[in-house]
Amino acid sequence: MTTLRERKTCRKAILRSLYGAVERNRPDVSGETLRDEVRLPDADLSAACAYLADAGLITVEWTSHKTPATASLTHEGIRLMEEEEDESAPPAQGD
Repeated sequence: MTTLRERKTCRKAILRSLYGAVERNRPDVSGETLRDEVRLPDADLSAACAYLADAGLITVEWTSHKTPATASLTHEGIRLMEEEEDESAPPAQGD
């Protein structure tokens, strides 16, 4: 990953994946599952997860190889995803 747009796209994909897990009552996702869902190499996944964790949007349990063992959304991360979901939803009839 080199461009800002690519980094943002990767971070957004991670947030969407984790939010989908929350919606399915899975509070955390294994690093392997997350990597498979967002299709990122370990280095890019680790960098994106570290950024999101530093921003307070996710929590990460790291392996000894500095890759995510598990990741989950924080309350702030859930709130952000719910706000984005509300903004992207079509207006209700009668609005």
